[in-house]
Amino acid sequence: MYYQSYTNYQHGDASAIGVLITNLGTPDAPTKEALKPYLKEFLSDPRVVEPPPARWLWRLILNGIILNTRPAKSAQAYQTVWDSEGPGAPLLNISQCQVDAIAKHVTPKLNTRVEFELGMRYGNPSIASAMQKLQAKGCQKILVLPLYPQYAGATTASTFDAVNQELLNWRWVPEIRTINQYYRHPGYIDALANSIAEYQQAHGKPELLVMSYHGIPQRYWDNGDAYPCHCHLTSRLVAEKLGLSKEEYLVTFQSRFGKEPWVQPYTDETMMDLPKRGIKNVQVICPGFSADCLETIEEIGEENREYFEEAGGETFGYIQCLNDRADHTMALAHLVLQHLQGWDVVVDDEDLAKVKTNAQKLGATIV
Repeated sequence: MYYQSYTNYQHGDASAIGVLITNLGTPDAPTKEALKPYLKEFLSDPRVVEPPPARWLWRLILNGIILNTRPAKSAQAYQTVWDSEGPGAPLLNISQCQVDAIAKHVTPKLNTRVEFELGMRYGNPSIASAMQKLQAKGCQKILVLPLYPQYAGATTASTFDAVNQELLNWRWVPEIRTINQYYRHPGYIDALANSIAEYQQAHGKPELLVMSYHGIPQRYWDNGDAYPCHCHLTSRLVAEKLGLSKEEYLVTFQSRFGKEPWVQPYTDETMMDLPKRGIKNVQVICPGFSADCLETIEEIGEENREYFEEAGGETFGYIQCLNDRADHTMALAHLVLQHLQGWDVVVDDEDLAKVKTNAQKLGATIV
């Protein structure tokens, strides 16, 4: 086997720290042809679809049915959100803006060279290509930050699988640190609360605030995935920050796939039911998505809006994801700085104080 290595390495060279920031991914274009390989890679991941004992059966269903029907439908949905003036997919555009903003804040705080790269779990730029760029820049220590606030096997763990798979090919394996969640990080909670408060200042308060998260199959939760618990705790902390009672907000789960039961309540069924209960004014936010994408812009902002209005709802407000707003990227930068401690990194006193304060709020200690 041939192992990849940084061939220009010279003993005595100053090494760098790499920060790999990842998200789910996007097809290269909003077309049937581009969607097919993207969906195949996504739905072939056993973390996403845990296959039945007869794995051949899932491969038969995927290749014989799903990949011959779903790409065309998904392409139509992507066409409604595609940015013709940028690289294309909003998730990719926003993620790159987030990386740039985090780097801009973190880099001046350190006395060590730090390199940032964006990698997508599926599609391009891939995690493997991002890792190889960090390797070529002499990064012997790499911090991995998946932009999934709540841990889930299908997202966070799958990301770490991809990182480790790439490292199987490296001769010199770097030190690796991973951040597997930040669902109760004070800066993240503050950014969510701020975004809601700002939206309501402009549009008024609703009868009900719905916090919609991407769902997972119920059996994943039954088998030990902590994801739904993290979602509920995030929501409770945001509600407390806003001074909301239990009756003023609701947690739901969206984007289910297949016929088996997923974690409930379902967002779409909730939107159809709320007007029947006399709730005609709602606002929806998706705290589990760090950046707006197909599942927020189209599924929530358009599809679920229609469900609500067709059922008799009168006012539906979609509150954008945190995207690259300043308080969000600052929180992520502080998260990076917190996890870089101990890697021969010097952080200025003011910023280190902020990092320590946030850590103490979480019950952690930084020496």
